[in-house]
Amino acid sequence: MHNPPFFTDDTIVFGLLMLLIGIVFYTSSKETGFWKNFYTVIPALLMCYLLPAIFSSLHIISPEWTELNKTGEVIEKKSQVYFVSSRYLLPAALVLMTLSIDLKALLNLGPKALIVFIAGTVGIILGGPIAILIVSIFSPETVGGNDFDAVWRGLSTIAGSWIGGGANQAAMLEIFKYNQEKYGAMVLVDIVVANIGMAALLYGIGKKETINKWLKADNSSIQELQDKVSNYQESVKRNPTLSDYMVILAIAFTSVGLSHWGSQVAADFFKNTFESVNDPKSFASTFGGTFFWMITIATALGIILSNTKLKTYEGAGASKIGSIFIYILVASIGMKMDLRSVLDNPGLILVGIIWMIIHFIIIFAVAKLIKAPYFFIAVGSQANVGGAASAPVVASAFHPSLASVGVLLAIFGYIAGTYGAIMCTFLMEKVSP
Repeated sequence: MHNPPFFTDDTIVFGLLMLLIGIVFYTSSKETGFWKNFYTVIPALLMCYLLPAIFSSLHIISPEWTELNKTGEVIEKKSQVYFVSSRYLLPAALVLMTLSIDLKALLNLGPKALIVFIAGTVGIILGGPIAILIVSIFSPETVGGNDFDAVWRGLSTIAGSWIGGGANQAAMLEIFKYNQEKYGAMVLVDIVVANIGMAALLYGIGKKETINKWLKADNSSIQELQDKVSNYQESVKRNPTLSDYMVILAIAFTSVGLSHWGSQVAADFFKNTFESVNDPKSFASTFGGTFFWMITIATALGIILSNTKLKTYEGAGASKIGSIFIYILVASIGMKMDLRSVLDNPGLILVGIIWMIIHFIIIFAVAKLIKAPYFFIAVGSQANVGGAASAPVVASAFHPSLASVGVLLAIFGYIAGTYGAIMCTFLMEKVSP
């Protein structure tokens, strides 16, 4: 049982997260002294992620907890801050950040992004069985178990989550029938290790020039896209008025409304039309999920609007408002990370960390081989492990105009998730003690 945190009211929690973001931005704006040196090493985005994680670890805030009602019955409680951020602010951010996109320049990024993303998927498929093999040498009981308690069955859900997302994770639980009483430990490993991986990627953004030099990467296509967007921003730049802000918010949240409505219509259509969509064992089940359609429609709306006169609202700061929404999302993701939980099940956490390291080794090796920039590594990895909620976050840390790259790769992950996870699970079963 998780006791209630100090603050359980989401209004207070949201206020606290905004305070933390404000402190980070205030200190990171200092151009001399300690803070200048500090943020040279630690990116501001990483701090917006870590500070809520520290507050969550100190139990000041929490993503979920249990309470006793008047009759002594245990009631599960959950903060809605992440839900609101991911369902309302994320699609709004995607539309505003895609508003100034140059689709031709986006397509000119070429096949390297997809190759590195696939390398990340392969890294997860191979990383699971390799991690089991390594841990079984000195702790076979950690990765053992029989029948429906077999650890490889539980790890299948992590494979589903890391290649695709929540729908694929649920599919793996359904297919391989892992003991649901022990499933919580797997969810813990998933969250802890995925968050450690994301923190490492965010840290790498501060070192991207050094990493690109080591990779001998050709960064020209990304730079060209950034320059085109920056030049366009400069050409339409103006002092925004209240009317500008109102129109920008109207674009954002009308699109959010359309995305939610469209996602419900699309999900219902696929569920009612195709039998396989209702089968959690099929990759087609992804098309029955509203979140998949929500981010797909929001990105599509942004691309469509980028070909209209509404694109000029980039000059009034559309992508900056989108970035505000992304930073709030980052803080809400950080809130889900309890640093103390690393000690709860060290054996399984170790399996997850080795698994993540294998994923990183393969994705970095392929990137170095094809001379792909760190941007493709960070976004390719997060499109696998984090999915559509966090891939745009990492992409936009390089430049707001690149958020849509993260979404497009994450969509590939949703589609490939179930098949990739099944392949990984069969390999884990073969090597399990």
